Amino acid sequence: MMIEVMKSKLHCVTVTEANLNYMGSITIDEDLMDAANLIAGEKVQVLDNNNGERFETYIIKGERGSGCICLNGAAARRVQVGDVVIIISYALMDFEEAKQFKPTVVFPKAGNSL
Repeated sequence: MMIEVMKSKLHCVTVTEANLNYMGSITIDEDLMDAANLIAGEKVQVLDNNNGERFETYIIKGERGSGCICLNGAAARRVQVGDVVIIISYALMDFEEAKQFKPTVVFPKAGNSL
């Protein structure tokens, strides 16, 4: 049996930009991506602590060291710059493997730094 489990989480990062005039996605600082074991194109769930919104999108690499968390396209309507969000990715794995799996959880500091 395969189950879906949390693979990675960026816990409480701050939205730095919201760009409505883009095709879609979330841009994430590449340093944050590396720390959380995330890759470009990966599907993520975004949870906004300020307004309760929850939605899915995919990742685009942002400038390394920039602290960028930018919601693009339609997702830009669901957040405000300054909102605190949690970004989670999931993975499918065998039930027994999932029992031993340890997700990567990152708690960035102010300014989305590591």
